[in-house]
Amino acid sequence: MATEQGVHISKVAESGPGLAFIAYLRAVTLMPVAPLWAALLFFMLLLLGLDSQFVGVEIFITGLPDLLPASYYFRFQREISVALCCALCFVTDLSVVTDGGMYVFQLFDYYSASATTLLWQAFWECAVIAWVYGADRFMDDVACMIGYRPCPWMKWCRSFFTPLVCMGVFIFNTVYYKPLVYNNTYVYPWWGEAMGWGFALSSMLGVPLHLLGCLLRAKGTVAERRQHLTQPVWGLHHLEYRAQDSDVRGLTTLTPVSESSKVVVVESVM
Repeated sequence: MATEQGVHISKVAESGPGLAFIAYLRAVTLMPVAPLWAALLFFMLLLLGLDSQFVGVEIFITGLPDLLPASYYFRFQREISVALCCALCFVTDLSVVTDGGMYVFQLFDYYSASATTLLWQAFWECAVIAWVYGADRFMDDVACMIGYRPCPWMKWCRSFFTPLVCMGVFIFNTVYYKPLVYNNTYVYPWWGEAMGWGFALSSMLGVPLHLLGCLLRAKGTVAERRQHLTQPVWGLHHLEYRAQDSDVRGLTTLTPVSESSKVVVVESVM
């Protein structure tokens, strides 16, 4: 393609949506049986989008019963919730198929799905598991599921190395932040950039704001509030619903064993 157009290859295969919808399509037209490969390419993109949509919807729907448990006792609550969530996503995503949809898509892609946003969320996930719930408790839970304790290196990675790497790269990206420029020509106005940061902060501020709200609603001193809020609801008194072994406490000190002697984990019936 670069030879045909007489340009450098860096000018042909650029990152972003142009790579999939322009560069790849142009490459497909140069292949034998081009219509077949074009159909397979778009079918692959369809499956890729559906796969990502499944994950996003499931994460949102799974959290609703935990957030509003009393409102989810009616019949077909999951089906209705999924339908409403998909309908809301459909209406929202109509903005990216308009004449100016590519500009909206660039805002979503540059801010909502940026490395800065994902690393911030990954940092909080590791911090909450390792330092709020407890790395040892988490290792015990994994031992109950797989029948032996994982390598201690996993605990150190989850407690120290992964959070430090995530926060270091996050700070680096923040310091060297550059405003979004579309197609190397269009500079977004201040309100467009503010909208993009609104997309990013809508997911970045969820955990800190929820933590702050829980601290404000709790009673007692700051130390008492922290002690109360960091006590997990899940504990060893629930393990009889997960494993058939009567001595479930022994799972917290297990070492790797053979396949025949692993603990059989059963699914609890709600």
